[in-house]
Amino acid sequence: MNKMHLVMGGRVKDPQGLDFVDLKAVDLVGVFPDYASAEEAWRASAQRTVDDAEMRYVVVHLHRLLDPSEPEG
Repeated sequence: MNKMHLVMGGRVKDPQGLDFVDLKAVDLVGVFPDYASAEEAWRASAQRTVDDAEMRYVVVHLHRLLDPSEPEG
């Protein structure tokens, strides 16, 4: 299985958490074939909103959700 990574972000209720205020407004940056390209997209998105503490971007390891037996690494 391909290693797929989703980069997404949006406004969160608490800057320390991942409870998004409006799921319809979540910014889906894209799906990437490796962590390095996902991290690059995450950094670019996070940098655009660095002054807004309520905006948060994350990298989701989709391949781990699709196959929980997949080892980390």
